[in-house]
Amino acid sequence: MKFTITHPMHSHPYNPELVRGEGIATVAAAAEAAGIHGFGFTDHPAPTQRWLEAGGHDALDPFVAMGFAAARTTTLRLIPNIVVLPYRNPFVVAKSGATLDLLSDGRFTLAVGVGYLKREFAALGVDFEERAALFDESLDVIKAIWTGDDVSFEGRHFSAKGITAHPRPVSDPHPPIWIGGNTGAARRRVAGKGDGWCPFAAPPALAQTARTAALDSVKALADGIDDLRRRLDEAGRDPEGVDIVFGNFEGGSPSDDDFNADAYLTALDRLAKLGVTWTQVGLPGDSLPHALEVIDRFKTQVIEAA
Repeated sequence: MKFTITHPMHSHPYNPELVRGEGIATVAAAAEAAGIHGFGFTDHPAPTQRWLEAGGHDALDPFVAMGFAAARTTTLRLIPNIVVLPYRNPFVVAKSGATLDLLSDGRFTLAVGVGYLKREFAALGVDFEERAALFDESLDVIKAIWTGDDVSFEGRHFSAKGITAHPRPVSDPHPPIWIGGNTGAARRRVAGKGDGWCPFAAPPALAQTARTAALDSVKALADGIDDLRRRLDEAGRDPEGVDIVFGNFEGGSPSDDDFNADAYLTALDRLAKLGVTWTQVGLPGDSLPHALEVIDRFKTQVIEAA
């Protein structure tokens, strides 16, 4: 089992010390030293004030921030949580990802999702109703430009002829692509075009807001994994080569005083037997010292114990 964290900028307003360069570098270095394997940032370039006041959060540009973290680490994998792919032209995403993969010596994973905030789409000039089609075309473009020269593409949304974009990523054949979402459509995309599935825990109310399927139990996760494996088998792909990323329902949050490490570890074993290969670990966003304290506690109580 591998562990990944999202930089703890998950509130509005945020704690300023967490978004300064030194704060980002300190969290990334501490995570790496603790034995955490992945580190990333969320993606909200233009959220509405209404969403922020209803429990949303501010965000840094994920590619810029991951580049900063890459310069201060050597083994930590850079995994956004997640890039909303329809927000950007796929050739630009491919260039950003290739650059980050090259400069980090092959430590980049492109985790992407379809997105759900209508007003953010509107602010960015992207047709919300076309987001699924944009997502699918973008995946095709990115994989083509990462692996080929003189690339031509003719889709409903993107058209290009004779494109060659170097330098290429150093990852072979390209950086892993993880696809977010709890729906069957997300799993279909993983089976056809992805290297990992990253669903998230979502009770019915949150699922409705995020325009995805509810996922609020280990049984629901297991059903989703079974469905993914069936789709991978139909596509002639080995399920062992596809990562599954999820949180942990048991033991509470590592940032809580009543965190139960034994229950957490027991549940980790159950998740691993289901096929989960990476676990998302939450950090507190109230202060830099608190985030570092939780990383150190997680190292002692979970990583070393496991």
